[in-house]
Amino acid sequence: MKNSKFTKNIMRFVLFKNTILILSLAVFSCGSTNNEKNEPDDGSLNNLIQAGEAITADAQRDKDRAEENNTTQMQVGSLEEVGNANNKIVTGAERPDQYLTQLANKNVGVVANQTSVLTATPDKTETEIHLVDFLRDNAIQVTKVFAPEHGFRGTADAGELVKDGVDTKTGIPIISLYGNNKKPSKAQLQGIDMMVFDIQDVGARFYTYISTLHYVMEACAEQDIPLLILDRPNPNGHYVDGPILEPEHKSFVGMHPIPVVHGMTIGEYAQMINGEKWLSNGVKCTISIVKNEGYTHTADYSLPIKPSPNLPNDVAISLYPSLCFFEGTFVSAGRGTDMQFQVFGAPSLPERFYGFKFTPQANEGAKHPKFKGETCNGKDLRNFPKMEQLNLDWLIEAYVANGKKKDFFNPFFTKLAGTKKLQQQIEEGYTYREIRKTWQNGLKDYKKMRSKYLLYE
Repeated sequence: MKNSKFTKNIMRFVLFKNTILILSLAVFSCGSTNNEKNEPDDGSLNNLIQAGEAITADAQRDKDRAEENNTTQMQVGSLEEVGNANNKIVTGAERPDQYLTQLANKNVGVVANQTSVLTATPDKTETEIHLVDFLRDNAIQVTKVFAPEHGFRGTADAGELVKDGVDTKTGIPIISLYGNNKKPSKAQLQGIDMMVFDIQDVGARFYTYISTLHYVMEACAEQDIPLLILDRPNPNGHYVDGPILEPEHKSFVGMHPIPVVHGMTIGEYAQMINGEKWLSNGVKCTISIVKNEGYTHTADYSLPIKPSPNLPNDVAISLYPSLCFFEGTFVSAGRGTDMQFQVFGAPSLPERFYGFKFTPQANEGAKHPKFKGETCNGKDLRNFPKMEQLNLDWLIEAYVANGKKKDFFNPFFTKLAGTKKLQQQIEEGYTYREIRKTWQNGLKDYKKMRSKYLLYE
């Protein structure tokens, strides 16, 4: 029986390899520049064969998982699908006994967005209330609200300019901390006695809320204003992975020498910013942290509210650190669909290996998506299990399988990676395992540094 199965597998491999050979000839003869045609085959054909095998294996695993019903698509706030894990976790905002007295009789500024919500008031009279409304109901004088990328209500596109305004419900002035005003100015902080930071993060270096945290801490330190941080769980806090950002590639999507997946909560990260003296001129911000109750780094946590328009559910949040690299390529990561960061694809990817199709259209959070109105050939990852490490195989496969290698990456990729090395390694044919080996020394040093600032097991 085993020999028969082995023979069949060999025959399948030979047939598959021949199919790949035919495909590769088509890929490298269509849509290539003259330079690409004349370049010697330096193993790219073998890479393509390996990529095709990996794609097929991944597809079979996905099919097997679906058939066995081992995984379900997790929706934000659908606690039943993660075993009601959230019932044991209480966020910092939901522990008002730890912070209301600190804010009493003070003029308070709040850094918040749509995630700054108490899922239930302590007396259970309301099932959901925004922090700003809760503070006002408890006689706390909130004088200004500072909003990060995507705005106070969280509906703006990634990278879209968000203007200052007034909250229509409360009449409180809203100051945007995005665009040209990423750091609160002295004038904007005038009259504030204490700042509160309460925003849900997702644990990826290029998710800009931690960059907003940096600038808020810096501004508060310079104006001698204490900062109260209401901590929230990190849904990707169970692992640490990726290349360490190099200082020359610092940007708003990566400000500090940390890996892509940093494995810290907002409160822990604030302690690291202070402790490593990353604020301008080495200033330190006076911070106090209201910890999560019942949280550990290995705990499952389903976000009750989507943290930004293009992270609609737990699957997207889990896949985001891996699929966000496609933002630095011509490949779509699903913006303009209702499957953002759960699929990827492009019209030029070979349909033979990328049979899933989607067509991006303008929607909330993606007014001008890549390939708007065009059919993309890609891969559906909505049934993929919770990530335990970064996956670069999808990125490498797409690079190898695509016929337009010189147009694959754009300058944004280096900002996302925090290094030029990752693009160079992919272009030189490194496998994911070989790339991961080059991260290990940096990750070892980072984990040692990180251990000093952890608040949770």
